[in-house]
Amino acid sequence: MAAQKIKKGDHVIVLTGRDRGKHGEVVEVRPREGRALVRGVNMVRRHQRQSAQEEGGIISKEAAIDLSNLAIEDPKDGKPSRVGFRFLEDGKKVRYAKRSGEIIPEKK
Repeated sequence: MAAQKIKKGDHVIVLTGRDRGKHGEVVEVRPREGRALVRGVNMVRRHQRQSAQEEGGIISKEAAIDLSNLAIEDPKDGKPSRVGFRFLEDGKKVRYAKRSGEIIPEKK
């Protein structure tokens, strides 16, 4: 499997759709579907039945958005950037923003 360009914890910008231009943090990535959940983006309203743990009613939650509609936020200037891969001197593979050449920090 190819290395992932967008990972959980990354800050991304929505490129197309009704939420175009919005920024958010990736909460979950679904590589098999090619989709991701982004905090505060692509909000939908769902009817939920009352249960012992949760209250019923109409709730708002994030729906998955296609990875092709997302771009990494450049660490240098906060604008959308494509992602590339390079190897450091110690042999470690890292992601970098093609716009500025900055290395994208790993979130753990």
